[in-house]
Amino acid sequence: MPGDSAATQVIRRSRVAQESSEVIAARTVGAFRHLTLVAPGVAESAGPGQLVAVAVGGPGAELPLRRLVLLHRATPSGAYGGTVELVIDPADPTTAWLAARRPHDQIDVVGPLGRRFPLPSEALPCVVVGEGAGGGALLWLAEVLRTRGCRVDLVLGGESARRLLGFVDARRLCDGVTVTTLDGSAGVHGEPADVLPTLLERSRAAVVYAAGPLSLLRATAAAAERAGAVSMVAVNGPGGSVAGCGTGLCAGCVVPVRDEGGGVTHLVRSCTEGPVLRGDRVRWDALVDGRWRIPSDARSAAPHQGE
Repeated sequence: MPGDSAATQVIRRSRVAQESSEVIAARTVGAFRHLTLVAPGVAESAGPGQLVAVAVGGPGAELPLRRLVLLHRATPSGAYGGTVELVIDPADPTTAWLAARRPHDQIDVVGPLGRRFPLPSEALPCVVVGEGAGGGALLWLAEVLRTRGCRVDLVLGGESARRLLGFVDARRLCDGVTVTTLDGSAGVHGEPADVLPTLLERSRAAVVYAAGPLSLLRATAAAAERAGAVSMVAVNGPGGSVAGCGTGLCAGCVVPVRDEGGGVTHLVRSCTEGPVLRGDRVRWDALVDGRWRIPSDARSAAPHQGE
């Protein structure tokens, strides 16, 4: 995006594919379901922070709207060809059908969609913050950041220990891991926002990445701004994971975002201009009861930003 500090570089939008993808693995991980799909067209150019739009409901019973899901990981080649991995929350009614898929089931997938997390142009200290199913995408990001020489500290939050996604892998992939749970069953009793200020000060992070509920993204953006760090947040849809088209045509997943100068608000689409956005530019004041309200001064569409 134009105006980002030298801390980050923009990665070009990926080529989008639509595939009927076979489920080759499905397992339960804590409170979540982990699916691996054969999708070489999607995996070929996918990166951390990008989405797939998944048709749900099964043949002859498809729901009219697809579901947007953050990619957990993509592997361009392997025994089955290119594969993608998704982490699904069975408790979310919009993705319950997807969570129930088993090996050999077919799922129609469109992706990769949107913009991935931009990476530092030099080796800088970074903090990644994840909660719930969204935290899975950050383990992939952490691995990529480490290969670029960045120090990576992870904050992993959940309602309980069962809803901490990827805790074991996080210890291997990150330089430091802080865990928070709302019920106190693991780590710090609280939420990520409670530990972020101290961690940002100690790590002197230049870039903060976040994925998870909108409340987490808002708190992360505020903490990063106070600490003088750039925040990049994966804003997945209009307070949920439902998408009208997944290609930007319907504008059903718009988020109000200020431009570089801060004077004009545009409505950007999660599946094209997003899902990764500068946290300090999102109009968090327009988020009411977990849903976006359109500010009266907003313009209907955003200009293309830094392809």
